[in-house]
Amino acid sequence: MSRANLNKEPHEVAAMFDAVAKKYDVTNDLLSLGQTRSWRKAVVAAVAPKAGEAILDLAAGTGTSTQPFYEAGANPIACDFSAGMIAVGKERLPHLEFVQGDAMNLPFSDNTFDAVTISFGLRNVQDPAKALSEMARVTKPGGRLVVCEFSHPTWAPFRTVYIEYLMKALPAVATKVSSNPDAYVYLAESIRAWPTQSELSDLILKAGWKTCEFRNLTGGIVALHRATK
Repeated sequence: MSRANLNKEPHEVAAMFDAVAKKYDVTNDLLSLGQTRSWRKAVVAAVAPKAGEAILDLAAGTGTSTQPFYEAGANPIACDFSAGMIAVGKERLPHLEFVQGDAMNLPFSDNTFDAVTISFGLRNVQDPAKALSEMARVTKPGGRLVVCEFSHPTWAPFRTVYIEYLMKALPAVATKVSSNPDAYVYLAESIRAWPTQSELSDLILKAGWKTCEFRNLTGGIVALHRATK
C-alpha cells in the first residue's frame, strides 16, 4: 500500500488543515462540483443513525458531516486532529460536541460507540491500519464502520481524465479560491497514492472488522466502505 500521507508528520498535516479551516467547506464544494453534498447523504444513509445512538465522526473538521447525525436524534461526537477546524466548528455549530483527537490513539474507552465513520480523512492519517484498529477498539460489538474516501475510477478513460484534473486543474482552481493552495496540491497527490477499493477492504478486515463491503460513488471517484465489528 502506498504511503498516502506522503511522508508528512502529523503536526504538519494538522497545520495544513488549520490554515484552510475557514474556507474548507466552501472550497471543497467548488472543487468537487457540488458532489460533496450527495456523498455526505450517502454516508448518512450507510451509517443509518438511530435516535440515542453514540456515533463518532472522525476527521469531522468543522462538523458539517456530523450535523446530520445530530438531526437524526443520535448523540454524535465530532473528532478532529486540527484545532483550527474545531475552533471554526464550535463557532458555527455550538450545539455539537467537539473533541480534538488523534485517529491513531483515540481518547475514548473500549466499546463506546454504536457506529464510527470517517469521510475523506483516513488517507491523511500516518498509519491508516492503526487508525482502523483504533476505530474497532472504541466500537461496540456488532457496531458498524463507514469509511468514505476518494478512490480510483473504474472506467480507464475516465480515470485518466480524473488524474489529469487532480494533478493540474485542481491545484490551479485552488490557487484562486483557497487561502492555502499548497494544501490542495498535497491532497491531490494523496488521492493518487491511495489504495484501490479492494485493497482498502482488505486493510479494514485485517484491522479486526468483519463483513466489509463497498460501493462506488460517482464512477469510483469516491468509494463507500461499510463493515461491522
